[in-house]
Amino acid sequence: MADAFSVIPASVLRNLSDKLYEKRKNAALEIEGIVKQLASSGDHEKISAVIKLLATEFTDSPQANHRKGGLIGLAAATVGLSSEAAQHLEQIVPPVLSSFSDQDSRVRYYACEALYNIAKVVRGDFIIFFNKIFDALCKLSADADANVQSAAHLLDRLVKDIVTESDQFSIEEFIPLLRERMNVLNPYVRQFLVGWITVLDSVPDIDMLGFLPDFLDGLFNMLSDSSREIRQQADSALSEFLLEIKNSPSVDYGRMAEILVQRAAALDEFTRLTAITWINEFVKLGGDQLFPYYADILGAILPCISDKEEKIRVVARETNEALRSIEANPTENFDVGGILSIARRQLDSEWEATRIEALHWISTLLTRHRAEVLCFLNDIFDTLLKALSDSSDEVVLLVLDIHACIAQDPLHFRQLVVFLVHNFRIDHSLLERRGALIIRRLCVLLDAERVYRELSTILEGEADLDFACVMVQALNLILLTSSELSELRELLKQSLVNAAGKDLFVSLYASWCHSPMAIISLCLLAQTYQHACAVIQSLVEEDINAKFLVQLDKLIRLLETPVFAYLRLQLLEPRQYIWLLKALYGLLMLLPQQSSAFKVLRRRLKTVPSYSFGGGNLKRAASGNPHSQILHHSGSQITEDGDIDQDNGNLQSGINFASLQQFKQMQQQHHMLAKSRAQSRNSSTSILKEGPK
Repeated sequence: MADAFSVIPASVLRNLSDKLYEKRKNAALEIEGIVKQLASSGDHEKISAVIKLLATEFTDSPQANHRKGGLIGLAAATVGLSSEAAQHLEQIVPPVLSSFSDQDSRVRYYACEALYNIAKVVRGDFIIFFNKIFDALCKLSADADANVQSAAHLLDRLVKDIVTESDQFSIEEFIPLLRERMNVLNPYVRQFLVGWITVLDSVPDIDMLGFLPDFLDGLFNMLSDSSREIRQQADSALSEFLLEIKNSPSVDYGRMAEILVQRAAALDEFTRLTAITWINEFVKLGGDQLFPYYADILGAILPCISDKEEKIRVVARETNEALRSIEANPTENFDVGGILSIARRQLDSEWEATRIEALHWISTLLTRHRAEVLCFLNDIFDTLLKALSDSSDEVVLLVLDIHACIAQDPLHFRQLVVFLVHNFRIDHSLLERRGALIIRRLCVLLDAERVYRELSTILEGEADLDFACVMVQALNLILLTSSELSELRELLKQSLVNAAGKDLFVSLYASWCHSPMAIISLCLLAQTYQHACAVIQSLVEEDINAKFLVQLDKLIRLLETPVFAYLRLQLLEPRQYIWLLKALYGLLMLLPQQSSAFKVLRRRLKTVPSYSFGGGNLKRAASGNPHSQILHHSGSQITEDGDIDQDNGNLQSGINFASLQQFKQMQQQHHMLAKSRAQSRNSSTSILKEGPK
C-alpha cells in the first residue's frame, strides 16, 4: 500500500474523490499515465499496489464520491495497462462488479461505465467473469434508475459483441445460470434474457438447440406476458428454434415433450396454441423417440380438441390423427396401459368432442393391440359402462362398438351383458333413456339372437322381480318394433315349423314369464295363438292393473303396424285361425270400453269376414274351458292354428306347453311379492292411525 502512495501524488488521490466530475476525471487521466509508465517498465508489483489502493480505499469507501473516483480510477488503470491488463483482471473486475449493487444510483452508473471501458480494453480476456457479469447485468436491466438502465444496455451490447467473437465462451457453464433466471417475471429482465438467447443462438459455434430443454419452459412462460413486445420476442425466438428443430438430425424430443404437455394446458390461449403447434411438429418428426411420451402427449391433445379457440382445435385434431396413424409395437416402449389410462380419464371430460376422441383411441388400441388392452380391461370396464349413460348418442354408440369388440370372446360377452343388466337395475333412467339404443346397437354388433338369449338367461333368475318385469317389457317392445331385429322376428314366426325358431321361443319364454303382456306379445309373434288364449284366460284380478292396461294399449297399437301385417291377414281366414280370433277377443274383453285401444281393436275385429266362419267349429272351439284344456293338458302336443284341413295331416308345434309351468310359477311369485307389500303398507298405516300409546 505504501508503494501506491509513493507512486500516486496526494493531490491526485484527493481530486479522485472530489465531488466535481471534472476533477475526478482529470485525476483518472493522471492515474492512467502513471500506470502506463509502470507497465512500460514492467513494474507490475507497483501496479498491483495501485489497483489495491483504488479498490480498498476508494471503491470500498463509505463516501459515494470516493467510490465513484475508485471506479473511474480502475477503468483508467486498465486503459493504462492496455494489452497487459489481462493479468490484473482478478484485482480490477471484482470491485466493479460489487459496485453494481451499490445503493447510490450514480455509483451504479459509474460501475457500468467503468466496466464498459475495461471490457473495451481486454475484450475476450474478461470472458472468465462472464457469468458474474451476466448476473449483474440481469439485475441492472431492471434498475429503477433510467440512466443506470441506459448504461447497462450499452454495456450489454458490448458484452454480446465480445461473446460472439470469443472462442473461450463456455455455454455449458452459462446454461445453469440462464435456466435459473428464466423464472424471473420482471419485464425488463425478460427482454434481457430473450435478447441473450437470440444472440447466442445466432452464433454458429454455440449449440443453443442442444440446451433448449433447459430454458424452453421459460420462453413459453413469456408468451403470456402482459407486454406485447415480450410476447413477440419470445414467439420469434421459439419460431426460430422450431425451424432449427425441423432441420436438425439430432434433437432431444423427450425432455421438451414433457414441457410442451404442461404448456398445452396453460390458461393463456396463445401459449396453448404455440404448445400444441410444437407438439404437432414433434409427432411428425420425433418418431420412436416419442413412444414413451405418447400417453402424456395424448393427455395434452384430447382436451385441446374441445378448446374454445378454433385454431387450437384444428391443430389438436390434426395432431391427434397424426399420432393415431403411427403404428407402434408395445415392445418399443409404447405404453398401451398409459394411453388407456389417459383415454379413460378423458371419458369424464365435460366436452363431447374430447370424449369421442378418447373412445376412438380405445377402439384403435383394441384393433391393434387387443391382447394388451384386455390385460387392462378391469381398469377401463367400469368407466366404459358408465359412459353408456352419456348424454351424447354418438358417445354411447362408440362405447357400444368398443363393448362389442371386447365381447367377441364368450367370457367377455357374458360379462358385458351381466354388467349391462346390473347397470339397468341400479339406474332405471338409463333403461328408459338409453335402453332401446343400447340393445338395438348390441344386436347389430353381436348378433341379435345371441344377445336376446343371454339377456333372457340372466333375467330368468333375476331376484328383483319388479326390475325383471320392466326389463322384459322393454326387451319385448324392442323386439316388436326395431328394424335391427327383423330377422329375429322372422325366426320367431316359424316357432311352430322350425326347430331353431322353437328353440329361440322356448329360450325367451322363460324370462318373458315375468310379464303377462310380454308373453302374450311373444305368443302372437310366434303364432302360438292357442297358448296366448290360455295366458289371457289365466289372468287374475291382480294382473289387470294400470300398468298392465298401459302395456295392453301399446300392444293393440302395435298390432296395427307392418310388423303384425301377417296376423291381420290371417283374420281373413277366421275358420283356420280360430285361436287367434279368440285371443284378440280376449284382449278386447280386458280393455275398458271407453279406451281408444278398445275402439281400435273392435274396429279391426269388425272387418273380419263372416263368410268363412264354420259355426260348428267356432262353437266347439269356444265351448268348455280352454284354459283347462291348454295349461293342464295331459302331456300330448297341441295343434295350433293353421293346421286344420291340411292335406299332409296335422303339423305339430313341437312345444309342450303342459310341461312349461314357468308362467304360472313366475306370476305366483309376483303375486306373493305384491301381497307382501300391500300387507306392509296396511301395517304401517295402522300404526300411524293408532299413534303413540
